[in-house]
Amino acid sequence: MSRYKVVISGIHTADLKVLSNEEMKELFKKYQSGDEQAKEDLIQGNLKLVLSIVQRFSNRCENMDDLFQVGCIGLVKSIDNFDLKHEVRFSTYAVPMIMGEIKRYLRDNQVIRVSRHLKDLAYKVFRLKEEYIHEHQKEPTIHWLAEQLQVKEKDVVDALDSTQSVVSIFEPVYNSDGDELYLLDQIKDDKDEIERLSNYMTLKKSMRNLKGKEKDIIQKRYYQDKTQTEIANELGISQAQVSRLEKNAIALLKKEFEI
Repeated sequence: MSRYKVVISGIHTADLKVLSNEEMKELFKKYQSGDEQAKEDLIQGNLKLVLSIVQRFSNRCENMDDLFQVGCIGLVKSIDNFDLKHEVRFSTYAVPMIMGEIKRYLRDNQVIRVSRHLKDLAYKVFRLKEEYIHEHQKEPTIHWLAEQLQVKEKDVVDALDSTQSVVSIFEPVYNSDGDELYLLDQIKDDKDEIERLSNYMTLKKSMRNLKGKEKDIIQKRYYQDKTQTEIANELGISQAQVSRLEKNAIALLKKEFEI
């Protein structure tokens, strides 16, 4: 590891301690038993994790100190909500929460900036894509684009991402007879195990906040794949009532994802 020190938010990053998995488990046991010093040790022992995530956004934010502090907020939330019963490494649980906190900050404060180099690369990528699609009638791969432009595949992905606008995962993309299909329903990436696990745990936690017919409707709609009309007949209420209760339930579920 480099001996040179980088100072961010007044912290010499080269001096940061890294905890072993066993040390983490012991500290979590102490903290969850009421030891506040253990929480402080957990925070200090995971600052390098925050730093590694913050560095991914170095080309999108001018004030890295602010971004580091926002990442630390995500770290604290992760520590407060982590349960050893999950039987996953803390870093697996914390990474998506820290990244989510940073992305929300960038979005809400509109501090995302796109460099001139990235804009130029995005233009070249799109022009090359159009030529390829016109000739082959299909999309080119990221590998092919990177090879043709003599850049890294990550640079191509960053260039494409820089042109995308933020869209809510709860944005309706289809509506028929009260049955709405959300963008979330269309998003699937089997390789992103960390985000999948985080979403599963968040959804499981938020489902406990639902009660009565709202919980019943969500289970029937999304676990048993029933239509609103079928549920209305089973519960002896109107389809409009089912639709209203479903929307209320989804609004409650969304709150956990927005924390």
